[in-house]
Amino acid sequence: MSWIFGYTRPTQLAGDEPPGAPNDGGAASAPPVNLTKSERKAMEAYRFDSSALERAAQAAKDLERSKHAKDALELSKLQEATRQQEQMAKIKEYEAAIEQSKVDQRRIDHEEKRKTLQEETKQHQMRAQYADQLAKKRYEEQLAQQQQAQEEILRRQEESVAKQEALRRATIEHEMELREKNKLKAIEAEARARAKADRENRDITIEQIRLKAAEDRTTILESIKTAGSVVGAGLNALVTDWNKTLAAAGGLSLLALGVYAAKGATSVTARFIEARIGKPTLVNETSRFSILEAVKHPILTASRVVTRFKKPSDALSGVILSPILENRLRDIAIATKNTRLNKGFYRNLLMYGPPGTGKTLFSKKLAMHSGMEYAILTGGDVAPMGKEAVAAIHKVFDWANTSRKGVLLFIDEADAFLRKRSSEHISEDLRAALNAFLYRTSDQSNRIMLVLASNTPQQFDSAINDRLDKMIEFGLPGLEERERLIRLYFDTFVLQPASEGKRRLTVDHFDYGALCSTLAHRTAGMSGRALSKLGVAWQAAAYASDDGRLTERMCIEICDDAVQDHRQKMEWLSTEEKSRSMMPYLMDLPPLDSDKKATFDDAKEEVPKTKVSKKKSKDVDMDK
Repeated sequence: MSWIFGYTRPTQLAGDEPPGAPNDGGAASAPPVNLTKSERKAMEAYRFDSSALERAAQAAKDLERSKHAKDALELSKLQEATRQQEQMAKIKEYEAAIEQSKVDQRRIDHEEKRKTLQEETKQHQMRAQYADQLAKKRYEEQLAQQQQAQEEILRRQEESVAKQEALRRATIEHEMELREKNKLKAIEAEARARAKADRENRDITIEQIRLKAAEDRTTILESIKTAGSVVGAGLNALVTDWNKTLAAAGGLSLLALGVYAAKGATSVTARFIEARIGKPTLVNETSRFSILEAVKHPILTASRVVTRFKKPSDALSGVILSPILENRLRDIAIATKNTRLNKGFYRNLLMYGPPGTGKTLFSKKLAMHSGMEYAILTGGDVAPMGKEAVAAIHKVFDWANTSRKGVLLFIDEADAFLRKRSSEHISEDLRAALNAFLYRTSDQSNRIMLVLASNTPQQFDSAINDRLDKMIEFGLPGLEERERLIRLYFDTFVLQPASEGKRRLTVDHFDYGALCSTLAHRTAGMSGRALSKLGVAWQAAAYASDDGRLTERMCIEICDDAVQDHRQKMEWLSTEEKSRSMMPYLMDLPPLDSDKKATFDDAKEEVPKTKVSKKKSKDVDMDK
């Protein structure tokens, strides 16, 4: 009977015919032969089959007489309830889809806001670059006006100096020749006189040596006899007279007590003086005032005091980094300053990345901006100290805790002594130093802010990683950052000395902005420190030239040499260094070829090509 509820249909036995069906072989119900397919379908749709109703009525009667009628009704109710639950589940799925669409819309809105902020940052940088270009143009016009007068003055000065130098050289050469002749004659005469006197006084000298030896022997024997008699008399008196024995024992005891007390007082006084007016041995550089340092270096101390009153308004002044990294560091600087003002607990930082990317410079700027004092240590100084490293580490933390302003403790190359204790083979002294460091940094401090710097942060011990609150990656500068750095160092090492006129340095006429853009494309993969050395090389090349003039060709050639040296250094890195420390920062550079160097004409042809792919290179830098 389940076919009534849509499960199956009753099977009709062969030979059975529905009631009322004609026995003429179906000729009455068969459609005409000459009808089309669509007409046949229409006729079948409207044809009424009364046999189905009869079968349904008969099935209903059978169902009523059946003892399972009630179960069938309950089953139909359950099926209806199941359909309703399925409908409710579909409704809930539809509502969940609506909520998911709302979440997607909010995510899209946040993404649009982020893109808007990035575009605003980009527009701000473009405005800053445009203002920089205008200042450079005005500066170049001033240089052009001053160069003519400087060239004439330099020419006259060089002629006068050349004449004076020639006269001075001739005079010095003549004086040296005369002095050499007189010196040779005096030495020869003295040697002859000494040899003659030695030959004449040989017997007298031998007799004097014999007499002196006899007198020395007699004196030594008399001294031994006198000392023996004195010591013997003293011991005899000490043994025979008990009062003298007690006095000697008491004197020796008081002497030992005085030596021990003086040693302890000296140690305590030394620690107090070192904590208040000196600095620990491990500290290489600090901004904290020290009386001993002021006595040793008064001028440097005075300059630091003057600089302390001129606090920069921005912690990133003079530091050129990517926009995203600058925003993160600016937030950290603001948080550190407010933490010091509110006397809160400082957060420990880890700055990792390739060398020369500005980690130490930012640490000093951060301390000066927040009003703290900074102290710079090097991890490589801990291992050579051996057993004294533990005491030195405790002295550093004791010295830092005495500061009222708070101390930013910057440890460069921290992985040198904070290595893993489980996998690395370290000495017992270094392990003890690591344990002492972990003990002093176990809790958050409101006086000491710990900043670690490393090129291989994966070598740190797990306990050290547990003490770090923030990790910041300092990557290599991108295209725009390299251009800004090159402009900065070109102005510092070339344009400013040339404009002062006090040094022997002039600059040829060429487009400085275009040159900086070209060099920024050519120096891919170089750090900020390498770019600063490039500026120093330009200045040295100008000083070494005949006329003291720096040309565009010289700038390009020096840059090519620096790029070749950088690639050679990358080739020298070992496989372990490439895989563990420097591989994330190595760029896809062409293979090193020492026989081929980029020429000046190639550099000029390279500018349009790099301008075409400027947008692409920006995208690569942002992704990095």
